[in-house]
Amino acid sequence: MKILITTECYRPIINGVVTSVVNLQNELEKNGHEVRILTLSPDGRSFTEGGVTHIGSVGALYPGVRTALRVHRRELRELLDWKPDVIHSQCEFSTFRMARYIAGALKIPIVHTYHTVYEDYTHYFSPSRTWGRAAVALFTRRTLKHVESVVAPTQKVRSLLESYGVPGDIQVVPTGVDLSQFQAELPAERRLLLRKSLGLSEEDRVLVSVGRLAKEKNLEEILRFVSRCPHPRLKLLIVGDGPNRQALERRADELGLRERIVFAGMVQPEQVANYYKLGDLFVSASNSETQGLTYIEAMASGVPVLCRRDDCLNGVVDSGVNGWQYETFEQFEASLATALDRPGLLAELGENARKLALERYSSSAFGDSAEQIYLRAAASYSPAAGRAPLMAALK
Repeated sequence: MKILITTECYRPIINGVVTSVVNLQNELEKNGHEVRILTLSPDGRSFTEGGVTHIGSVGALYPGVRTALRVHRRELRELLDWKPDVIHSQCEFSTFRMARYIAGALKIPIVHTYHTVYEDYTHYFSPSRTWGRAAVALFTRRTLKHVESVVAPTQKVRSLLESYGVPGDIQVVPTGVDLSQFQAELPAERRLLLRKSLGLSEEDRVLVSVGRLAKEKNLEEILRFVSRCPHPRLKLLIVGDGPNRQALERRADELGLRERIVFAGMVQPEQVANYYKLGDLFVSASNSETQGLTYIEAMASGVPVLCRRDDCLNGVVDSGVNGWQYETFEQFEASLATALDRPGLLAELGENARKLALERYSSSAFGDSAEQIYLRAAASYSPAAGRAPLMAALK
């Protein structure tokens, strides 16, 4: 079948949505499907290259986010002529409007993955969390009424959408991860050299954080907790970049942590797996995750996790088995002390973490699940609304 994936961002950007899109695209193509991508250009120029249609865009309100100011019908002509069988949209804004335009013109269904808990971002546009949540709920209902099926990465997201009053079919499908790069061993000599280049010694006990540096990721909490931990060799390695980096660096200085924290900045995608392996524990204080792919990547790398309790981690992080979840500093400190003071425990938990990641989050299972959702969406697509069933085309 022909599948069009629409997304506001795509490579070379690195984030959870792009990871999900790339893994899905790769698995669908392995299964013999034709896949094209519709995304936004990094500037005002529209162009098509390598099966990816880039639409000219401008900067939006949120740092690093872009938007298209119109549907760009002329630039979409090539995709209309290609005649996709189904559209899988990944974002709710400008590329979603284009997905609706294409779906309406070709009378094909839209499947949509809800990646972002927007109510955790309302501080960017509303001083009131209550008003912000109501606005997000209204926007989400109005957007998703146009799709045939919604994919929720976790039960947490499904419950959230149901609380918003989103009608229709909501399927829970964990985003798959290409685990091969995280399974590969990092030779001891290479690990030593990489740690040394970052100012880390073999005696240091390293907490590693990987991801975008933004306010909603709550890294300030990790900084505070590290400042209160007495372990003399404890270091925090922060991998990634984003709009909150300067504020985090200032906060680290205020807490007297400059000698205990390494800001590694953005690293190349093919190198990320190595940086996970530099840590003894992966840490996160975020409550804004729909699934949290970095948790899965860390676990696949054999690194146990220490993270703030979140519904998206139910069935993922089992305290004392493959990591720990905490709610207070005291729980954070106790878990950290257990991890660092019991010889061999981190290796045991790391192996448990690796096994769970491999069993539940392979990208091949992700691709197979998406394919079945496309088939169901086509089967339920209403002929009464002037829409032709597409089962024959999708088989």
